[in-house]
Amino acid sequence: MTDTPQQSAPADADDALKAELLALAQEAARRAGALLRDGRPADLEVAATKTSPIDVVTEMDLASEKLITGFLSEHRPDDGFLGEEGATSEGTSGVRWVIDPVDGTVNYLYGRPDWAVSIAAEYRGERVVGVVAAPVRGETWHAVLGQGAYLDGRRLHCRPAPPLEQALIGTGFGYIAERRVAQAAVARELVPRVRDIRRAGSAAIDLCDVAAGRLDGYYERGLNPWDLAAGDLVAREAGALTGGRPGLPPDGELTVAASPGVFAVLQPLLEELGAWHD
Repeated sequence: MTDTPQQSAPADADDALKAELLALAQEAARRAGALLRDGRPADLEVAATKTSPIDVVTEMDLASEKLITGFLSEHRPDDGFLGEEGATSEGTSGVRWVIDPVDGTVNYLYGRPDWAVSIAAEYRGERVVGVVAAPVRGETWHAVLGQGAYLDGRRLHCRPAPPLEQALIGTGFGYIAERRVAQAAVARELVPRVRDIRRAGSAAIDLCDVAAGRLDGYYERGLNPWDLAAGDLVAREAGALTGGRPGLPPDGELTVAASPGVFAVLQPLLEELGAWHD
């Protein structure tokens, strides 16, 4: 379910295509996760920086994306790609893969367990498959449009909605200091109104934790398409609502995911608190 009605895709992906895309995404995520987990050097070096010294791109991050795109291209050479580390290309098949080779890069850099490989498949603009693999946690989530969400084979359902004051809410903070200050101000206003706030450092895992009932809700400003593509589908297929600002889909301004009763209260509150701007 989503906050706003979805436009119908030009043509639906059939079950055979969905099954093929799921199997490929799962295998690509498994291989990339193994590479990252087993190949992480003890003296991991930062290969480059993006917007600040904290927003790092590691050599392993780049290697993971190369592995994923190479594997998928071998099996489906006509597909397109949108990837965090530059693997962006137009395809001719109607399928586009949206890839985050390491979601939670700073966690990975520091040897913390909350990082994941996130792979989603879109067919003619509609997201149909999502896989999030967290190798150190030993967990893999997946979802197929219209077929539910699963964690290691177990069907997922988001937690029944508590009152907001009893809700556990996840969030994240940007890499740029000015944005973090604004996000901290929103969190300060939100803390007295909820059970507590958690900050794990991986949007993909946070969205999947909503699906698994480990969080009642999650919100964050500043996400990119690859940060949320797979996790958003997992959350929705587990019965959660997802959206951005009221009436809009999740995007870079704001992403909100929660069990329906929490979503109905949390989304307008975040709008009131200005969680969508710095």
